Amino acid sequence: MSWTDERVDMLKKMWGEGQSASQIAKELGGVTRNAVIGKVHRLGLSNRAGAAGTAKPDLKPAAKTEAAKPKAAPKPVPVVKPVKPEVLMETKSATPPSSPRKQIIPAGQPLPPQPSANEISPEALAKVNAVEKKAKKLTLMELTERTCKWPVGDPATPDFWFCGLPVQQGKPYCEAHVGVAFQPMSSRRDRRR
Repeated sequence: MSWTDERVDMLKKMWGEGQSASQIAKELGGVTRNAVIGKVHRLGLSNRAGAAGTAKPDLKPAAKTEAAKPKAAPKPVPVVKPVKPEVLMETKSATPPSSPRKQIIPAGQPLPPQPSANEISPEALAKVNAVEKKAKKLTLMELTERTCKWPVGDPATPDFWFCGLPVQQGKPYCEAHVGVAFQPMSSRRDRRR
């Protein structure tokens, strides 16, 4: 889109009538609100916010010409009521809200507590130890949607790897690691005591 003389004249006229940049952009078509604001700034048009009380009166008598005739009143602009966004209320219930996606933890925030070895049932821990002996030991770039993504070791060391065994359907881990990762809260609490 280019700023033709007609479009600039229309912009000046609508801006002088007090229409918003959004309204002007909609009327002109093919431009954004920000493009209108930028053009207004480059043209040096008034700010309108503080300009109403500071405008200097025209001291010259108006000439009685065709151009001095009173102009027709501008069309009234329909008032659009703002849509109120849904207010999400934080619930303090024990059950999380049913959502197909888990909440993403922003960078720099602490991760939720992970189960430690004393919170894992001895059966599940034995299964994990047996599975890790036959794991494929994949790197991050070798993982697929069908490989277990359970990390093993310290990521800062060269001997860090992922399990790589076939995943359990609908889960990111193999059967043994699912047994460790997805435990009911009550059984984890019981083992801590």
